[in-house]
Amino acid sequence: QVQLVESGGGLVQPGGSLRLSCAGSGSIFGINAMGWYRQAPGKQRELVAVITSGGGTNYADSVKGRFTISRDNAKRTVYLQMNSLKPEDTAVYYCNADIYSSGLGWRDYWGQGTQVTVSS
Repeated sequence: QVQLVESGGGLVQPGGSLRLSCAGSGSIFGINAMGWYRQAPGKQRELVAVITSGGGTNYADSVKGRFTISRDNAKRTVYLQMNSLKPEDTAVYYCNADIYSSGLGWRDYWGQGTQVTVSS
């Protein structure tokens, strides 16, 4: 069974930094795009950043210049380095990946979410 497990969330002051990690486990034979989404209370889930299997990246305008997405294919892990955090970055952050697994082929998977709170 394929799973995505996130870590690294928490409480940080405005201007601070956090690094999120998301590791895939199970019968994984290939991973295409990996990304991070977030959902604030009362709002829809939105794309934060995405990275292709070749390393191409795309960011939401609201995080450009502050967040950096990266991946380690050998570890099946995607990272989100978040700098200069603002209170409006407060949300539950979800990892997403397009994964090929035995018996199921290509499917879209989500992590369980990790809370990021930016507050003084």
